[in-house]
Amino acid sequence: MLNPFRTTFGAIFHAEILLNTRRVAPYVMLALFAGNAWLWTAKGAAVHYDWAINCDYFIVRNLAGFQFLTLPLFTALIMADPIGRDFRTGIYPLIFSKPVRRSTYLTAKFCGNFAVLVACMSAFILTMIVLQAFPSEKMLVQPFRVWPFFKYFFFYAVISHLLIASISFTVGTLTRNPKIVYGFIVMLYPFYIIYQLQFLKKLPDYWRHVLDPLAMNAAGDRVKSVDSVTGYIGADLINQMVFSPDSLAITNRVFVVLASLLILAIVYFRFSMIERGGSGADKFALTTIGLDSDSEWLVPAQADAIGETNAIAVRPLNPIDLPKVGLLTDGIRSNLERWRAALAIELRLLKIERGLLIILPMALLLCVVALITFPPPDGPLQTAHYAHRTAEMSLLFLVAIAIMFIGEAMHRDRELRIEPLLWSVPAPNWIFLLSKFAATFLVSMGFSVLLSIAAIIVQISRGRSPLDVLVYPEVFLLILAPTVAVMVAAALMLNVVLREKYVAYAVSFAVAIGLFYLFGQGYKHWSYNVVLYELWTPADLFAPGLKRLVLLRIYALAIAGLCILIAHFFFQRKSKSRST
Repeated sequence: MLNPFRTTFGAIFHAEILLNTRRVAPYVMLALFAGNAWLWTAKGAAVHYDWAINCDYFIVRNLAGFQFLTLPLFTALIMADPIGRDFRTGIYPLIFSKPVRRSTYLTAKFCGNFAVLVACMSAFILTMIVLQAFPSEKMLVQPFRVWPFFKYFFFYAVISHLLIASISFTVGTLTRNPKIVYGFIVMLYPFYIIYQLQFLKKLPDYWRHVLDPLAMNAAGDRVKSVDSVTGYIGADLINQMVFSPDSLAITNRVFVVLASLLILAIVYFRFSMIERGGSGADKFALTTIGLDSDSEWLVPAQADAIGETNAIAVRPLNPIDLPKVGLLTDGIRSNLERWRAALAIELRLLKIERGLLIILPMALLLCVVALITFPPPDGPLQTAHYAHRTAEMSLLFLVAIAIMFIGEAMHRDRELRIEPLLWSVPAPNWIFLLSKFAATFLVSMGFSVLLSIAAIIVQISRGRSPLDVLVYPEVFLLILAPTVAVMVAAALMLNVVLREKYVAYAVSFAVAIGLFYLFGQGYKHWSYNVVLYELWTPADLFAPGLKRLVLLRIYALAIAGLCILIAHFFFQRKSKSRST
């Protein structure tokens, strides 16, 4: 006799695998992770320092960078929405009509999507293995190895991202809002850096190793233990190092697994297999009472005082000829009125967005903490330095807002099945695009304004004078506004051209991570660094650097305009439909 748990678990597990294989996003991740491995192996530190690309030290070092710089956002992309997708698409009554337990449903959903995530992650380590057989002239290769790659891959990357996957799955399941998950993962980057520098660094070695969930210091600490004076050893010794997990490393991994199970236990006890709703939303269900050959309608059933269910069948009206509708007014003024109305709707939708109410205050708090922890250096132009540091810190969050909120705004109408109704409105295509662009732009700029006010308060509280309040509006208009415009326009273009939400997310995350990687390697040319990351200084706000800054911002606005034009050209709603 078949075990019901194994049968139900297997069915849901395989359904999740099959569903992900039909999506494009996992294949984008496979290509990105493989390219990531090739870049870091063939063009990275191993070539520069004469390290063997298959030595233990380089494998662990590469995995540490991969699991922190690249993986977290893609872990959230896979793990944030498997439960919410069932409720959003309306198939949860069908699933829960079967004899499925809450534990079986949640376990199968988590394991199915985590298996897909691990399969995508393996592209990184498989590419490193394959590169041993095809080395370039500058790559040093020891005898061919396979087992160390998989051993360190599972010990470090898979177990570390079991924790991040558990957090993403739990937050996504309980809130059923993927944007909140993406926001948490974006905040992970600055939070983890502060956590490392301000907390772990001050602890004894035992606790510093045990309480590091990503084990980012595993390779660096091994080097320091060999040469405690300079922390630098030669390539020959590096290539001979053997990383065998010690008791501290095993304790750390056990701690991470237990933390992951604890987080998953929270989602088990808090999850409800009934769709929650306000004001008695769970008091009615769909019924088929009263159906006949003339009336085939599903209507909500309402419970009366004695608990019985009544339903009234709604019969269709007799067919009549609908009048033809045409435009009574046209022109710039009427189109601007339509755009204003569309923008007002988008802003009202953002106003009730839970993700916005949770993510922005936490991001603001984290930026303020980072500004207090890492203040600008002393010297003249204190206000300009504070404004410069504020603009640099906010860049990561502005990228996240542009990607997440444009993505949800562009695909919200389709997911709610109201897109055909909206597209039937006699309005030009640019109204649909620019309303979503403007709403996201205003949210980003609102966050920037709040962060600037917080920076002024921090500067005053720390006694850094003189205070020149007019510097902040200058940075706001000259630096942040063009930066936000080009990021939102680029995200808009990717969502229109790629058309599938998760593919657009995957490509957007890949582009953002790739650019930050290039910037970190010193490639910051103004032609592609349109956000001016580390390309301007506080002195540029004054003559003679101001002229160069203005020209660069005009270039950024031109790029933003080009992205909007491309989005308008590839917009699925045909222009002919606007007047019918």
